[in-house]
Amino acid sequence: MKLKQIIFFIIPCFIWGSTWFAIKFQLGQVDPLVSVAYRFFIAGVLLLAFCGIKKLNMRYTFVEHLRMALQGLILFGFNYWLVYLAETSMSSGVVAMIFSLSIFANIFFNYFLLKGKLRPEVLAGAVLGILGTVLIYSHEINGSQDLNIGYAALLFCLGSIILASLGNILSKFNQSKKLPVLQTNAFSMTYGSLAMMLMVPLSGKSFSFDPTLPYVLSLLYLAVFGSIVAFTVYLKLVGDIGPDRAGYATLLTPVIALVISSVFENYEWTIVALSGILLLFAGNAIALKLIPVKRKNSETV
Repeated sequence: MKLKQIIFFIIPCFIWGSTWFAIKFQLGQVDPLVSVAYRFFIAGVLLLAFCGIKKLNMRYTFVEHLRMALQGLILFGFNYWLVYLAETSMSSGVVAMIFSLSIFANIFFNYFLLKGKLRPEVLAGAVLGILGTVLIYSHEINGSQDLNIGYAALLFCLGSIILASLGNILSKFNQSKKLPVLQTNAFSMTYGSLAMMLMVPLSGKSFSFDPTLPYVLSLLYLAVFGSIVAFTVYLKLVGDIGPDRAGYATLLTPVIALVISSVFENYEWTIVALSGILLLFAGNAIALKLIPVKRKNSETV
């Protein structure tokens, strides 16, 4: 990767590594669905204002707006709603580790939807990644008092992984159709937040707000840095090098998140959990060709 791409890789890694923990301050008095709506509405409006001040092109066709709305609904709406729900009963570091499986979803969807390559090492890495997730989650389940809640959190994670990957693929497609990242994100985040606001009464929930400093500061951090800065940089990287290679971020981000979780959430590093983390990390590294795999003919791939 070029220097610019390396910088674009590092920025979202460190921001997202901390946002998993910041989400914890969004849970409690305010329903997760409402917090997601607030987060991306703030981010969307700020981005729209910035685009207006910079006098960027904001005129797009109806079909282009539909594609941006779909991206917002998937990537900035239901995806994060599931993430927030998962974190209501699971430590932020564990959610981040499980979410790193999105690298495999990115590669598979890139293959099926964008006709990208599906390499043998991806399949090998996926096996290790799944085994690692099982070990990590078995540790989490053993410490849970309610198995139903624990399994529901896992389903939320898996659903979020699928949606996030589809959102990345759609972003890649939109960029291939010459839709600029900044304006697309501005509209997508706004559309996604409005869809979540509509979901609030439809799901029988109500709007509320927590005026405490931790909630407000974490909301602003997630909206400005976790949403505007990180997503703009990351999706630009997706457009430059593809969703599979951009998935390198899934290696570093969960490690940062888990370290933060260890410090602030007292995450316990048992042998089982550590083994699962190492397997998941190795699986991702193999899938991204950071660890070479030899075929039967002894050629390295």
